[in-house]
Amino acid sequence: MIRLKNLTYIVACFFALATAHGQGDNLSLSLALDKALENNYGLIISRADQQIAEINNDWGNAGRYPTIGFDASDNNSYDLSNSTYTNRLSAAVGLNWTLFDGFRVSVTKSKLENLEELSSGRVAVLIETTIENIMLGYYNVLLQQEQLQVLKTVMELSMDRYQYELKRQSLGGSVTYNVLQAQNVYLTDKANFMSQEVVIRNSIRNLNFMMGDDPAKTWNFDEPFAAETTSYILQDLLSKMKSSNQTLKNQYTNLLLQQNETSLREASYYPTLSLGAGMDYSHTWMQNSGEPTIGTQAMSPYGNIRLSYDIYSAGVRKRSVEVARINEEVAQVEISQMEHALTNELFNLFDYYEVRVELLNVADENLEAAQLNLSISEEKYRSGVINSFNYRDVQLIYLNAALRRLRAIYNLIDSKTQLTRITGGFLGSPE
Repeated sequence: MIRLKNLTYIVACFFALATAHGQGDNLSLSLALDKALENNYGLIISRADQQIAEINNDWGNAGRYPTIGFDASDNNSYDLSNSTYTNRLSAAVGLNWTLFDGFRVSVTKSKLENLEELSSGRVAVLIETTIENIMLGYYNVLLQQEQLQVLKTVMELSMDRYQYELKRQSLGGSVTYNVLQAQNVYLTDKANFMSQEVVIRNSIRNLNFMMGDDPAKTWNFDEPFAAETTSYILQDLLSKMKSSNQTLKNQYTNLLLQQNETSLREASYYPTLSLGAGMDYSHTWMQNSGEPTIGTQAMSPYGNIRLSYDIYSAGVRKRSVEVARINEEVAQVEISQMEHALTNELFNLFDYYEVRVELLNVADENLEAAQLNLSISEEKYRSGVINSFNYRDVQLIYLNAALRRLRAIYNLIDSKTQLTRITGGFLGSPE
């Protein structure tokens, strides 16, 4: 009996430890998403890239506006042959403006806009991925906690059986073999319980990392561990995917960028017309030995128009345009490939979802039968109708049925989350 008391005390300590780890602030799924969208490291970096693309999207970077420059210099020289010292101060201000360069300015501005849109699209994809990971990470914690409760139930049954065998042994109704067997079963279930506690702590740390939170932070998870079933129509999902999938949208933007590149290459076939205007000023002092200083100054405004055209470039322009058009065709093929791949993925996800709905129903029925069987078997074991081996088999059947049901719930949540992501539901209109 002393050994049993020690084991009971150890189990109580483990229960207290599990409760202590569960203490903390409440964490709902919406709060977890808010934290992740604000603190996720990848999102912070991606948003910075988006800001850079937004800053670069300017007509000045595209070359629409003129450039104005100022230059000043002070030159001194001394002629040894006639002992003449010369000082020349000069200053100039000039304006350079490309008036026409084959529509390159407008094409470049369009390219900058597409780059900004692509950067925003990449942020959107990362947001979708973050939402999906947070949802699955959150429900994974709930899954592990629910599994802990199942393991706790089985461990308590094993502990009751062990205690029952000890009492029977003290009364002469059981042998040492049965006591040791019950003890081994109990210790095995306790080890599984302890290992599951570590799994829970690891899953919470992984969730904290995705939220950018302290790894040691503990939470009380508010959401129920349940899966909602929704009736989907495959053709509706397919239409939503083609119109709202963010990865596919980004591929369309890549095609636009390739078209911009082709237009830029074609711009080299046009002449360039530029304007140069400004003013030059100079002031010169000259002094010979023993003679008075001579000073001169000049101010010269100017305005020039320059037209240039590359008549022959050894086929460089032609080849660059051909390469750009090939890249444009490749981008179009990549869109078709991505549409095909996403369609296949959608079909697979839809099939998995439909099957997992039915698997959850089967798991519910299986668990209900296993619970009833466990209750009946416990009475039969205590009355001596079945032996300890049979009772342990029934316990394992219940354990497996309970764990399969929990996994079926999580798998259904996983399928629903992936269907929402692939159809653009996280950032688009709700289902």
